[in-house]
Amino acid sequence: MYLEELRALLARHARPDWTTAVDGVLVSKIDRADPPEPAMTGMVLAVIAQGAKRLALGDRIYEYGPGQYLVASVDLPVTGQFSQVTPEEPALGFGLMLEPSVIAELLLQGGPGDTPRAAGGTPSAIAVSDAPPALLDAVVRLLRLLDEPRDRAVLAPLVKREILWRLITGEQGATVRQLGLADSGLSHVSRAVRWIREHYAQPFRVEDVARMSGMSASAFYRNFQAVTAMSPIQFQKQIRLQEARLLLATHEGDVTGVGRRVGYDNPSQFSREYRRRFGAPPSRDGARLRDTVRAPSGVLP
Repeated sequence: MYLEELRALLARHARPDWTTAVDGVLVSKIDRADPPEPAMTGMVLAVIAQGAKRLALGDRIYEYGPGQYLVASVDLPVTGQFSQVTPEEPALGFGLMLEPSVIAELLLQGGPGDTPRAAGGTPSAIAVSDAPPALLDAVVRLLRLLDEPRDRAVLAPLVKREILWRLITGEQGATVRQLGLADSGLSHVSRAVRWIREHYAQPFRVEDVARMSGMSASAFYRNFQAVTAMSPIQFQKQIRLQEARLLLATHEGDVTGVGRRVGYDNPSQFSREYRRRFGAPPSRDGARLRDTVRAPSGVLP
């Protein structure tokens, strides 16, 4: 019942840039299945109404289709590919950016027994589940507000909070709840992820980043691997190569310079690792990117 109306709302409100009149709400419509592409997830809830997507994070694979949702609690480099997509039946998806401050407020407002007891350990940053009817109902009501500008400013924040509460108390609540906890393992890893992304071109010692994150080296490495499916050094390499790809799309013929800017002193190593990651040498891939108008990417639809 909810999926049929969800498809109609998404198809009606889809824009090329995925944005909507409600802050933090995204709508996607993809009508072709392109080859796998690298992207950053963002911190987001994604619900699919039609079509499907496959994501690779390190050595983990996540697949989600109609009536399923994915949550990403850390902004991570992934490779994604749409499937079951045709011009007649495009992939249709809803996205909501996750706000740690709002999640923290909801956790404070909830009673001691309102959230399920979490299992031990730090959960992965990405999780997939079937969307329960109450969550789909809230998503549909939020999208209906795109047709009701008079009510949107007042009601949209309330429905967004309801959606977050459904996530917090749902099957993947452990992943979402850690976003609102200042001292969770995920918050420590997020601090490290942010530092590596901001300083990706610099060499670093894992022990130093662990100390900056407030963890011992062994606990940091264990938690970082649990959250990201990568070691800190592997994560840095993924960020370097994705940043290089963005630069190559606008810096024609400067492969060596781009490699140096992202932290590679050895041009041969840069070309070798770039080709292994993206399937083509930097110069050829950069030329293809400059000739291609690409849709937004990430965990959606």
